[in-house]
Amino acid sequence: MLTIDGSQGEGGGQILRTSLSLALVTGTPFRIERIRAGRAKPGLLRQHLTAVTAAAEIGRAELEGAAPGSRELVFRPGRVEPGKYRFAIGTAGSACLILQTVLPPLLLAGGPSAVVLEGGTHNPGAPPFDFVARAFLRCLASMGAEVRAVLDRPGFYPAGGGQMTVAIESVAALRPIALLERGAIRRRSARAVVAHLPESIARRELRVVKDKLGWAEDDLEAVALGGHAARGPGNVLMLELESEHVTELFTGFGEPNVRAEAVAQRAIDDVRDYLAAGVPVGPYLADQLLVPLALAGGGFRTGPLSRHAATNVAVIRDFLGIRIDVAPSGDHGAVSVQVCPRA
Repeated sequence: MLTIDGSQGEGGGQILRTSLSLALVTGTPFRIERIRAGRAKPGLLRQHLTAVTAAAEIGRAELEGAAPGSRELVFRPGRVEPGKYRFAIGTAGSACLILQTVLPPLLLAGGPSAVVLEGGTHNPGAPPFDFVARAFLRCLASMGAEVRAVLDRPGFYPAGGGQMTVAIESVAALRPIALLERGAIRRRSARAVVAHLPESIARRELRVVKDKLGWAEDDLEAVALGGHAARGPGNVLMLELESEHVTELFTGFGEPNVRAEAVAQRAIDDVRDYLAAGVPVGPYLADQLLVPLALAGGGFRTGPLSRHAATNVAVIRDFLGIRIDVAPSGDHGAVSVQVCPRA
């Protein structure tokens, strides 16, 4: 049985999620110790426990230690079964991170699946639904995966209550991908969403985008949600760049006592950093692509790896015993990530 150190690197929940995905794909049992030791509240929280139970359900796995606050878990996977599943976190924890856990094994399960996920869909510190649907799934499509994601209802922190439905067609194997150049920018858009908040907040954010980035009025959209359309309050600004070979999306989340202009500036800074780096893959997409690339092979150019991504690389190496090369590639600290999958 493989032993994983949950305290390594940034010591967060990604170590657990990556281990669960790869255990299901490879049929490898594992024990993870010191779960989330790098966090203020270590151990399994609700959303991490949901990822564990979701992985166990699709893979008919045996569990030891799957309890709130547990810092050690044993996971013995069985055979992954395609089918219809529903997973509810019960809090505003990220539903997108639950999808991140179960998607790779379901892609390779030998039949179609439909997954309904309930929880947070637009959370600070996690990929929002729009990033998953428009940036990450575009990359998976280039690898031969057919995945369709629909946002049934957005859910913002701290109220949660969001829902997404994901249809997954199984593939025999993912194709390698090489994202080395961004290509020409074909489209850009800014979408500011408010739920149970004044629409003026969204319009102030978009005014900053127009002034600072020079985007046209037709590129800007304000959306105000009320009633039963979403639980709130909540606010997110999403700046999307669709290029020839890749789509990137950068977000700013509204917070209490933080001005709309400051929220917009954060997202604008991320866009400017991405454009200045001259790489196709931004820091968050780089993190999301590591597990699919570990299974398929290929590579991409990105900026300096975050500590989160570097930890993910280490877990994949430990779990699969494959080579992942990270080497300097151009200016602004850019690196080339090349994955050599197992034979």
